[in-house]
Amino acid sequence: MGKRYVPHVREIQERKRKIMQIILLEDVKTLGKKGDIVEVSDGYARNFVLPKKIGVEANAKNKNDLKLQKANADKVAKEQLEAAKELAGVLETKEVTLKMKSGEGGKAFGSVSSKEIAQAAKEQCGLELDKKKIQLSDPIKALGVYEVGVKLHPKVTGSLKVKVVEA
Repeated sequence: MGKRYVPHVREIQERKRKIMQIILLEDVKTLGKKGDIVEVSDGYARNFVLPKKIGVEANAKNKNDLKLQKANADKVAKEQLEAAKELAGVLETKEVTLKMKSGEGGKAFGSVSSKEIAQAAKEQCGLELDKKKIQLSDPIKALGVYEVGVKLHPKVTGSLKVKVVEA
């Protein structure tokens, strides 16, 4: 009988150490979020991550591309924040008038919805507001002047003056 080959301890440790750095191209529940640089085993990277195009190898070129993408995303986010702040300033000066039928004591028939406010803002002020962004704590059911919040950006909320008058 021949001698059986027994690998040296160093060989076993080197086999276990084969890891690869990957830049994720999309969110992966077990690994991380899009844009993260993660370390995975060599086999997992070659057999799963790379063929499914979930990630790319983290070499110098791909790392530089990632850095440029993040810088561009930061620049775009900053521009959007500035635009939202500017629009909030414009909203402060605008007033929208809505007409409703009302009964005794100024009590209106029905209520004013965010859709009607968005439509009136478009017609009267030329502002494109998403009805989902208009924050009404309670429906407007009476005549008068109201300050309505408009969420323009996660960090910026403007207010629009809505005047409800009798038709």
